[in-house]
Amino acid sequence: MMDLALEAARSCRLVTSPNPWVGCVIDAGEDQYLGATSPPGGNHAEINALEAAGPRAQGADLYTTLEPCDHQGRTGPCTDSIVAAGIARVFVAVEDPDPSVSGRGIAALQQAGIAVEAGVRIAEAAELLAPYLKHRRTGRPWVVLKLAATLDGRLAAPDATSRWITGPEARSDVHRLRAESDAVLVGAGTIRADDPALTVRDWQPPAGVAPRTSQPKRVVLGTAPPEARVHPALEMDGPLEQVLCELGEQGVVQLLVEGGATTAAAFQQAGLVDHYTVYLAPAFFGGDDAHPMFAGPGAPTIADLWRGEIINVTRLGPDLRIDLRPEPQPE
Repeated sequence: MMDLALEAARSCRLVTSPNPWVGCVIDAGEDQYLGATSPPGGNHAEINALEAAGPRAQGADLYTTLEPCDHQGRTGPCTDSIVAAGIARVFVAVEDPDPSVSGRGIAALQQAGIAVEAGVRIAEAAELLAPYLKHRRTGRPWVVLKLAATLDGRLAAPDATSRWITGPEARSDVHRLRAESDAVLVGAGTIRADDPALTVRDWQPPAGVAPRTSQPKRVVLGTAPPEARVHPALEMDGPLEQVLCELGEQGVVQLLVEGGATTAAAFQQAGLVDHYTVYLAPAFFGGDDAHPMFAGPGAPTIADLWRGEIINVTRLGPDLRIDLRPEPQPE
């Protein structure tokens, strides 16, 4: 049942931010009723599932990927509706770190006499909700750094030409990353050199996944030329930590950093990247004069080498996509 709830959560991933993308299943014996979070201002997943079940919710079990809310926001408390529907048991994957929830939803259900079990499929749900969970815990967005390079780690030729190192499948996948993100950030140098639009164009969500209805915010570190295609864009400067806090306050839950090498190095060296997506093309520049993925000095000694954890490798046409994250820090 929780696996079905996770699938329902994935179906609304692109349309709920800054609210969490949540899935819910009501198990009424022979019949199951699914709900997914509506766009902001609409029903939460639990309410949609309860409305689908109707009177069949009486005595049924409810599975939800995130702790139900117990406060009045743009919608009413989900806990009140769960209790009123006569749900017998509630299974929760992840407790909500949002200060307005943070255990209150589970406590309210238990006080109403409903048995609650938390932690069901917690690893899978926490992975799916990682951007939301970080945003609610820190106020900052989940930062994804995207890099595309040859196998010898170069992203542009000595004359600065850099377009289409990877093939169409990898480029389409970049648009998927944009669709999943609330904002896309580049440095002003990339705007001047490449004049990217930074919009979602060349990717369609799979069947059953609701498409996003607006473009992500476009953010430039520095000032973009007035005629640049990136406009309208948010132009920002100052310490990167401050930039992330300001974006978090504006409801940016996931930020995609697309470059260039100077911007990538700044985020990397500051330790601000949560997830790296690296596209590698089966090509070599074959020398040391092409532009590397990161600008400036790197680790001065092998002891200072940055090491991460590869979590996935995917073949995309002729290219590879490697997803990696910083090594987990000991608690």
